[in-house]
Amino acid sequence: MKQTQHQAILSALEDGQRLTGLDALKLCGTMKLSTRIGELKKKRHKIKDKYIKVKDRHIKIYWLGRGTL
Repeated sequence: MKQTQHQAILSALEDGQRLTGLDALKLCGTMKLSTRIGELKKKRHKIKDKYIKVKDRHIKIYWLGRGTL
């Protein structure tokens, strides 16, 4: 059975991964990670996020709320 985008993202976060938009594209083919994260947060998952600087731009990174970045 194929995982949904929610299941794939949540599984990766539960495994301790930190995800960016590019990670989500590779993981489950979505370019809407922020939307999927928002939907998971509404279901009471403790997902944290932070902008980080990579070269000359900022990207958002997400992780499960068991600590800091």
